[in-house]
Order: sequence, then C-alpha cells, then structure tokens
Amino acid sequence: MKGMNKDQILQEVQKVLIDTFELDSSEVTAEANLYTDLDLDSIDAVDLVITLQEMTDKKVDPESFKQIRTVQDVVEAVHELLQEK
Repeated sequence: MKGMNKDQILQEVQKVLIDTFELDSSEVTAEANLYTDLDLDSIDAVDLVITLQEMTDKKVDPESFKQIRTVQDVVEAVHELLQEK
C-alpha cells in the first residue's frame, strides 16, 4: 500500500469492507457511516483495524480509531499511517 493515493486507498478499503463483511458494493461509498449505514459493530471495527494493520504493516492506535465514523475517515487514517516513517 505504500505510495498509494487516497483514491487507491479508498478502493482497497471498499474491497476489504465488501469482502470481509459481505456488504453490497453500492452501499460502500466514501460518505457511508460504518455503524449506521453499513451496520458494523464494535467487533467488526476491531476486525477492520486488524485488517488495516496487516495491509499497512503499521500499528493502528485503537483510541484514534474510535473517532472514525465514515469510510472516508478510514481512508484518511490509512493515508496518515502510510505517511509515517
């Protein structure tokens, strides 16, 4: 994932959400709320964090992930992780 732009990250995050949580691709938009629109729960959020850690080879801070609400928020968080050295 290193060197990916936000559009590429969005595509990867969408793919993960669709594959992992068996979501309809039409529902997984950048604006979609993970909890109210996509019906993810806290356990799903943990699964998502683990998947993101595997994809980025970076540690995701669970506290910062609590602020994430939308698919776009996930994209921004992944982008920030990838910028870290």
